Amino acid sequence: MNFTESELPEVWIVEPRVVADSRGYFLESYREVDFIKNIGMEINFLQDNESMSQKGVLRGLHYQLPPFSQSKLVRVIKGGVLDVAVDIRKGSPNFGRYILVDLNEENKKQLFIPRGFAHGFLVTRDNTIFSYKVDNYYSPEYERGICFNDTAIGIDWKMNSEYILSVKDQNLPVLKDAEIFSYDDILY
Repeated sequence: MNFTESELPEVWIVEPRVVADSRGYFLESYREVDFIKNIGMEINFLQDNESMSQKGVLRGLHYQLPPFSQSKLVRVIKGGVLDVAVDIRKGSPNFGRYILVDLNEENKKQLFIPRGFAHGFLVTRDNTIFSYKVDNYYSPEYERGICFNDTAIGIDWKMNSEYILSVKDQNLPVLKDAEIFSYDDILY
């Protein structure tokens, strides 16, 4: 696996080694020892999630507050997304900054998003299957979100179209009004 820290420190692009031949391909999508060696922290993933979406679906920006905050390792199995992580740790030198990464079935890139970051994605192809590992369980009571088009963040989603949003995602607050993390309170 190749680990590259993104321009948003602590968010990592992970590129698995793909072994392909006439039969298809094989890759390791997660290997604990490689994460410890490259990212410098042990992550105990507890739950795997998967979604299928059509082109134009926008999910996010989501996160969970402590004690149910989550680190995530996300990837596309089929199709493609524009994946976004936003630093929402008040007091962080990167507060409000984001990274956008094209994840798709061809490049097989993954994105590691630590606790204290909001996460979302825009689906760029029909029938996209998106998979993610999380290091804490889902808790609806601690789930929060931020509006995907908050002008203070200014995410360039790179698609000019009508986005398909859940009712929940249509009613998320902007960052300045959201319940967020303190930079000093994030524990891994």
